[in-house]
Amino acid sequence: MKPHPYAPYPYAPYPSIPAPAASPAAAVRAAPAAPARPSGAFRRRAAGAVLLVCCLLPALAGCGDGGGLAAAGSTPTASGPVDLWPGRQGAAVPPADPGGAPPEYVRGITPVRNQNVREVDPVAIVRAEVRAHANADVGADGMPAQTATAIAACGDEGGGGGDGGAGAKCPVLEPYYRDLTGNDRDELIVGIELPDRMMSVRVYTADPDGRLNRIMATTDTVIGVELAGRDVVLRVPSGNNGYELITAWSYDEKQRTMLPTREQIVRVPSAPRTTATTPTTPAPSIASAAPTVSTTAGTAPGSGTP
Repeated sequence: MKPHPYAPYPYAPYPSIPAPAASPAAAVRAAPAAPARPSGAFRRRAAGAVLLVCCLLPALAGCGDGGGLAAAGSTPTASGPVDLWPGRQGAAVPPADPGGAPPEYVRGITPVRNQNVREVDPVAIVRAEVRAHANADVGADGMPAQTATAIAACGDEGGGGGDGGAGAKCPVLEPYYRDLTGNDRDELIVGIELPDRMMSVRVYTADPDGRLNRIMATTDTVIGVELAGRDVVLRVPSGNNGYELITAWSYDEKQRTMLPTREQIVRVPSAPRTTATTPTTPAPSIASAAPTVSTTAGTAPGSGTP
């Protein structure tokens, strides 16, 4: 039987072509590279890093550290002051008076050069003020007669606090210097001892024209005087027992004088009480307490020796 003319022509599949054999060099390139062995220096650095981490972990964790952070508990909620009876009509506060002595130029002294008050003798300043206010008994320039006499007898070496010509201690104390006005120039602070623990505290500044200007003068029974920044702080007894009044004097640019700007009443810590001890009489010794027996005739046994 003949095959149909349009029947598919029988064909045989193509034979498989074997892959060419790889060359030895290509086989070497295709083979996976073996992992490199770390060097000795790398191993030593890695071991040091591990050791450092092991040492730092206890410190970071705070294990066994008595000074580590510890919780202090919950923080109380801050609350501001609460006005009581807000509808009540409060008392009116009168305006404050200056309270300090007005600035006053010191007359009768040599002009100050370059606003350098360190060149001025404080004793000479006080003497000039005493001469200018010879009849003043009270106020900023008030000076008891005995104090004025002692100032006149002070030595001419200046500086205050020295022995006067009559052998008495000069009432003008050692001066202090501090910039109190903010002009980068020192002011002169003078203290004058008065009777009955009273004290006059005065501050002077020099103007560019050479005039010496007194910007503070106050007299009080003073416990102590302090300097805090640009403030002169006076501690005086208050009207209440066990309390003292602290007043801070500050320079006022408008009035060009030192004014009391802050006052505070502070309780003075009481001294610790000491327990009174009753003196004890020493007990008599056995030897003195034992009677002396006399063998003299006519003396009763057991009587003491006269």
